[in-house]
Amino acid sequence: MTSIALTPYTPADRPWLVEAHGRLYAEAEGFDQSFPRLVDEILQGFEAAHDPTCEHGWIARDAGQPLGSIFCVRQEDETAKLRLFLLLPEARGKGLGQRLLDRCMGFAREAGYRRMTLWTHESHRAACALYARNGFSCLRSTPVQNFSVALVEQQWERPL
Repeated sequence: MTSIALTPYTPADRPWLVEAHGRLYAEAEGFDQSFPRLVDEILQGFEAAHDPTCEHGWIARDAGQPLGSIFCVRQEDETAKLRLFLLLPEARGKGLGQRLLDRCMGFAREAGYRRMTLWTHESHRAACALYARNGFSCLRSTPVQNFSVALVEQQWERPL
C-alpha cells in the first residue's frame, strides 16, 4: 500500500466521492438518496469556506484511481472533526485506513488541535475497531432513524 498516494482533495473529486458514498452505503446499509445529497452538501461547504491552515481533505489514489478519502475540519478552536472517511471494499484490510487516519490526526496536531471527534454508526464495526485501536473512545450511542434506516449513531473522541 505504500505506492498509494494521498493527494489533496479538489472539487474535481466531488463527483466520485458523492457517488462512492451513495453507492457503498446503499449496498451495505440500505441508505436512501438523502445520504449522497448530504455528502455533496458537506463537500460544497468545504470547498466554499474551508481554512487550509486548519482544514484539509485527502484522496487515496492508486495509479490515479481513487480508493478512499478522509477529511479534517474545524469543529471548535481546539477540536478537529474527522469526516468523510471512506475506503472502497477492494482497498480495505491492507493498512490504507490506518495511513489515512494517521495523516488526518498528524495534520490536526500540526494545526494545533488538542482533540479529535467523529460521528459514525455502530454497524461500521471495522471502522470502530480502528478508532478504538487508535485511542478514540465512544462517548455516546444514540438510536436514530436516518437515510430511511434505523441506525445507532456514535460519537467518538480522543485527545491529540
